Amino acid sequence: MGEFIGSVWWMIVSLGVLVTFHEFGHYWVARRCGVKVLRFSVGFGRPLWMRRNRAGTEFAIAAIPLGGYVKMLDEREVEVHPHERDQAFNHKSVWQRIAIVAAGPAANLLLCIALLWAMFVLGKQDYSPTIGRTSGMAQAAGLQSGDRLISVDARSVVTAGQASMALTTAAMDRHDARLEVLDAQDRVQTRVLPLSQLPQGFDERRVPVLAGLTWQFWLQPALVEKVVPDSAAQGVLLPGDLIVAVDGQRIDAIDQVFTEIHTLGKRGGPGMIEVLRGGERLALEITPRQGKDGRGQPTWQIGIGFAQSSAPAYDAELKYGPLAALPVAVRETARMAGDSLGMMRRIVTGNASLQNISGPVTIARVANVSAQRGLDWFLFFLALLSLSLCIINLLPIPILDGGHLLYYLIELVKGSPLSERAMAAGQYVGLALLAGLMGLAFYNDILGLAAR
Repeated sequence: MGEFIGSVWWMIVSLGVLVTFHEFGHYWVARRCGVKVLRFSVGFGRPLWMRRNRAGTEFAIAAIPLGGYVKMLDEREVEVHPHERDQAFNHKSVWQRIAIVAAGPAANLLLCIALLWAMFVLGKQDYSPTIGRTSGMAQAAGLQSGDRLISVDARSVVTAGQASMALTTAAMDRHDARLEVLDAQDRVQTRVLPLSQLPQGFDERRVPVLAGLTWQFWLQPALVEKVVPDSAAQGVLLPGDLIVAVDGQRIDAIDQVFTEIHTLGKRGGPGMIEVLRGGERLALEITPRQGKDGRGQPTWQIGIGFAQSSAPAYDAELKYGPLAALPVAVRETARMAGDSLGMMRRIVTGNASLQNISGPVTIARVANVSAQRGLDWFLFFLALLSLSLCIINLLPIPILDGGHLLYYLIELVKGSPLSERAMAAGQYVGLALLAGLMGLAFYNDILGLAAR
């Protein structure tokens, strides 16, 4: 219940901030163009709070916090007195209407840059793209434990997240990724990861894993926290033991213990488990017993529990001075926009799965997780969401800002506005498209919850 309340709260906070800036962009430019604004509302439905300024604009916070709107004086919607006709939106020039409509997405773009700037000045704690373990194609490509990726296909990567995104992009485009890595001796090496060999229909969310890459920060030491009574480990292992090898196989992380214990159990008979205890390395004999895992499936066990931290320690920081942070924030915004537009293009062309489309449930969950990880991560989340809101609103779909901009561009070309009938038909098409996208987003959200 705590996670649910936190997710709802942080989603409301996030959407409230982003919608306020978006609608303020429309409002500010509309007032500069001499348009009378009747209402500035954050949220839909019945107003919970309202104030009116001297210009007659009602500022409201409404009950449904999933958007907002700026209602302007417009002869197509309300009766306009003759003396106010020059303040009506529909009486403004096409260029003024374009500026007013484009101001909302522009405000979100500027907010994205500002949020990233604040994040970089504050300093964003993150994880470096250091490889902890390799297998499969990554091992065959010559990648080794301790290598740190510095570029993927000539694109610089500083964090594991950036590296994962670049690898995922290459995999979706079905081409091999050219990597530059800094090895354990601080030498720059070039490796080619044959991502084109991934099978059709691969899970795009697990590209590094499918390629045989395990990031260093994923690896948690196999530190024994408890020993189950009457188990194979009782009398052999103690809480505080650090497992470093099982039956001669080196152990770097918890997940390897399960694999090696299962192998030892299938082989039959006792094996040696090596631990660090009180500064000493001990080799102890142990015989796994067959039991069942959490899903009721048969497995081999020795009866221990591990101490797992909720989040590994960060090993990288992105931090700049106030002046240096501005161009970095602009470049990061451009990189994120390129990634988002590229993903949309791949979804349309079929190179990316429709599962990449997420809805409010996913947004709420990520908002909550980001807020818990710290202000730097929450600022990054807000920046990404603000940029997404900018891009989505610029799509040429009627009802969205991009649809209105499309109408005005057509008006510029033909020299007169589109007919009311044509615009009404476009609105229906836009509603159908948005309903389809929202339905798909909710479907993916539900699948994501079911998979947890």
